[in-house]
Amino acid sequence: MYAKITLLAAAATLTACSGHMMMKTPEAPAAVTVPAGNKVVMKTVGIGDLTYQCRAKANMAGAFEWVLAGPDAILYDSNKMAVGKYYGGPTWEANDGSKVTGKQLAVSPNPGSIPLQLVQANPSMGKGAMSDITYIQRLNTVGGAAPTTPCGAANVNAKQIVKYQADYVFYPASMQYP
Repeated sequence: MYAKITLLAAAATLTACSGHMMMKTPEAPAAVTVPAGNKVVMKTVGIGDLTYQCRAKANMAGAFEWVLAGPDAILYDSNKMAVGKYYGGPTWEANDGSKVTGKQLAVSPNPGSIPLQLVQANPSMGKGAMSDITYIQRLNTVGGAAPTTPCGAANVNAKQIVKYQADYVFYPASMQYP
């Protein structure tokens, strides 16, 4: 019994010391699927607000639309512990101070909610949970769609906040897995 407990403790220590743990890759539409060879390192649930602003449409005189001005969400792990935040940039920042920004590569519609998304990360800042992240997926979105209230000359620059929730899945740069 003692040997079994020691072996389990050693395995847990080794996993914790390796920095990143391998997780199952979630199913996603082809448009927002991460390139082959990338492995999931972290999954979080973002819960918060998306701010939209009524703006004039580019190159369309007299036309207006609600445009995403920025997110403000807390990132939770599978134990419902806050592990970071997501805010304008877009920026994902872990509680350890490491963070990553990125640019949208693709979206996939999710009627009634903000679209699913694939983001290519820029080089991370700081050492920690966000170190070496190369791709981020936004999946399982609930809410967050642009407001349905009118947007026009009478309320240009007005802002509206919409509640949302989404899974954020993080993939690191090349890693060696057994």
